[in-house]
Amino acid sequence: MKQALVDKIRERLQQQLERLKRAARDAQQAATDPDSKAESKYDTRNLEASYLAAGQARQVEALEHAASMFERLVLPDYEGMGAAGPGALIELKLKGESEWFLLVPAAGGLEVMDGERTITLLSPESPLYQQLLGCGIDQVLDRPAGRVRSIL
Repeated sequence: MKQALVDKIRERLQQQLERLKRAARDAQQAATDPDSKAESKYDTRNLEASYLAAGQARQVEALEHAASMFERLVLPDYEGMGAAGPGALIELKLKGESEWFLLVPAAGGLEVMDGERTITLLSPESPLYQQLLGCGIDQVLDRPAGRVRSIL
Protein backbone atom coordinates (compact mmCIF):
# COMPACT_ATOMS: atom_id res chain seq x y z
CA MET A 1 0.00 0.00 0.00
CA LYS A 2 2.76 2.44 0.91
CA GLN A 3 4.66 1.76 -2.29
CA ALA A 4 1.56 2.76 -4.25
CA LEU A 5 1.49 6.01 -2.23
CA VAL A 6 5.14 6.69 -3.04
CA ASP A 7 4.37 6.12 -6.72
CA LYS A 8 1.48 8.64 -6.54
CA ILE A 9 3.74 11.12 -4.76
CA ARG A 10 6.43 10.74 -7.44
CA GLU A 11 3.85 11.33 -10.16
CA ARG A 12 2.46 14.45 -8.43
CA LEU A 13 5.95 15.84 -7.87
CA GLN A 14 6.84 15.30 -11.53
CA GLN A 15 3.64 17.07 -12.62
CA GLN A 16 4.38 19.99 -10.31
CA LEU A 17 7.98 20.10 -11.49
CA GLU A 18 6.96 20.28 -15.15
CA ARG A 19 4.50 23.13 -14.45
CA LEU A 20 7.03 25.00 -12.33
CA LYS A 21 9.78 24.62 -14.95
CA ARG A 22 7.47 26.07 -17.61
CA ALA A 23 6.61 29.00 -15.33
CA ALA A 24 10.29 29.55 -14.52
CA ARG A 25 11.18 29.57 -18.23
CA ASP A 26 8.39 32.07 -18.92
CA ALA A 27 9.55 34.30 -16.06
CA GLN A 28 13.15 34.12 -17.29
CA GLN A 29 12.06 35.09 -20.79
CA ALA A 30 10.04 38.00 -19.42
CA ALA A 31 13.01 39.18 -17.37
CA THR A 32 15.35 39.14 -20.36
CA ASP A 33 12.91 40.33 -23.03
CA PRO A 34 14.15 43.57 -24.64
CA ASP A 35 10.56 44.85 -24.66
CA SER A 36 10.44 44.75 -20.86
CA LYS A 37 13.08 47.44 -20.42
CA ALA A 38 12.11 50.18 -18.03
CA GLU A 39 10.36 53.10 -19.69
CA SER A 40 10.99 55.40 -16.75
CA LYS A 41 12.81 55.35 -13.44
CA TYR A 42 9.53 54.23 -11.79
CA ASP A 43 8.96 51.31 -14.13
CA THR A 44 10.02 48.16 -12.24
CA ARG A 45 8.54 45.45 -14.48
CA ASN A 46 11.97 44.13 -15.48
CA LEU A 47 13.20 44.07 -11.90
CA GLU A 48 10.03 42.33 -10.70
CA ALA A 49 10.30 39.76 -13.49
CA SER A 50 13.92 39.01 -12.54
CA TYR A 51 12.95 38.53 -8.88
CA LEU A 52 10.15 36.20 -9.94
CA ALA A 53 12.49 34.24 -12.21
CA ALA A 54 15.07 33.85 -9.41
CA GLY A 55 12.41 32.73 -6.93
CA GLN A 56 10.97 30.20 -9.33
CA ALA A 57 14.44 28.86 -10.13
CA ARG A 58 14.94 28.23 -6.39
CA GLN A 59 11.57 26.47 -6.22
CA VAL A 60 12.49 24.27 -9.18
CA GLU A 61 15.73 23.32 -7.45
CA ALA A 62 13.92 22.45 -4.20
CA LEU A 63 11.28 20.42 -6.01
CA GLU A 64 13.93 18.56 -8.03
CA HIS A 65 15.66 17.69 -4.76
CA ALA A 66 12.39 16.45 -3.23
CA ALA A 67 11.59 14.40 -6.34
CA SER A 68 15.04 12.79 -6.25
CA MET A 69 14.50 11.82 -2.61
CA PHE A 70 11.30 9.99 -3.53
CA GLU A 71 13.00 8.13 -6.38
CA ARG A 72 14.85 5.98 -3.87
CA LEU A 73 12.46 6.17 -0.91
CA VAL A 74 11.26 2.96 0.69
CA LEU A 75 8.74 3.37 3.50
CA PRO A 76 8.96 0.95 6.43
CA ASP A 77 5.94 -0.86 7.85
CA TYR A 78 5.05 0.32 11.36
CA GLU A 79 1.95 -1.80 11.87
CA GLY A 80 2.22 -3.37 15.32
CA MET A 81 5.55 -1.64 16.03
CA GLY A 82 4.27 0.71 18.74
CA ALA A 83 5.93 4.04 17.94
CA ALA A 84 5.81 6.12 14.77
CA GLY A 85 9.00 6.96 12.91
CA PRO A 86 9.99 8.36 9.53
CA GLY A 87 7.83 6.83 6.83
CA ALA A 88 4.89 6.12 9.14
CA LEU A 89 1.34 6.53 7.87
CA ILE A 90 -0.66 7.86 10.81
CA GLU A 91 -4.38 8.21 11.33
CA LEU A 92 -5.33 11.01 13.72
CA LYS A 93 -8.77 11.65 15.10
CA LEU A 94 -9.15 15.44 14.97
CA LYS A 95 -12.45 17.09 15.90
CA GLY A 96 -14.25 13.80 15.41
CA GLU A 97 -12.82 13.24 11.91
CA SER A 98 -10.08 10.91 10.76
CA GLU A 99 -7.12 12.67 9.16
CA TRP A 100 -4.20 10.79 7.60
CA PHE A 101 -0.58 11.94 7.61
CA LEU A 102 2.55 10.43 6.08
CA LEU A 103 5.92 11.28 7.63
CA VAL A 104 8.28 11.83 4.69
CA PRO A 105 11.68 13.53 4.21
CA ALA A 106 10.43 16.21 1.78
CA ALA A 107 7.39 17.65 -0.03
CA GLY A 108 5.54 18.54 3.15
CA GLY A 109 2.05 19.88 2.58
CA LEU A 110 1.42 17.86 -0.57
CA GLU A 111 -1.83 15.91 -0.47
CA VAL A 112 -2.43 12.63 -2.28
CA MET A 113 -5.57 10.56 -2.57
CA ASP A 114 -5.61 6.93 -1.52
CA GLY A 115 -9.03 5.67 -2.44
CA GLU A 116 -11.48 7.81 -0.47
CA ARG A 117 -8.97 9.25 1.98
CA THR A 118 -6.72 12.24 1.59
CA ILE A 119 -3.21 11.81 2.94
CA THR A 120 -1.22 14.90 3.84
CA LEU A 121 2.57 14.66 3.65
CA LEU A 122 4.48 16.00 6.62
CA SER A 123 8.20 16.78 6.39
CA PRO A 124 10.62 17.19 9.32
CA GLU A 125 10.22 20.99 9.28
CA SER A 126 6.59 20.59 10.33
CA PRO A 127 5.77 20.93 14.04
CA LEU A 128 3.13 18.21 13.60
CA TYR A 129 5.77 15.86 12.15
CA GLN A 130 7.88 16.46 15.25
CA GLN A 131 4.89 15.79 17.53
CA LEU A 132 3.98 12.56 15.74
CA LEU A 133 7.52 11.21 15.71
CA GLY A 134 7.68 8.61 18.47
CA CYS A 135 3.93 8.66 19.14
CA GLY A 136 2.08 5.47 19.89
CA ILE A 137 -1.49 4.38 19.26
CA ASP A 138 -4.05 6.18 21.46
CA GLN A 139 -1.55 8.91 22.30
CA VAL A 140 -3.23 12.27 22.78
CA LEU A 141 -1.88 15.44 21.13
CA ASP A 142 -2.41 18.92 22.51
CA ARG A 143 -1.94 20.98 19.33
CA PRO A 144 -3.81 20.09 17.29
CA ALA A 145 -6.08 18.39 19.81
CA GLY A 146 -6.40 14.81 18.66
CA ARG A 147 -5.65 11.17 19.26
CA VAL A 148 -3.47 8.78 17.27
CA ARG A 149 -5.79 6.05 15.95
CA SER A 150 -3.44 3.92 13.87
CA ILE A 151 0.14 3.73 12.69
CA LEU A 152 0.99 1.85 9.51
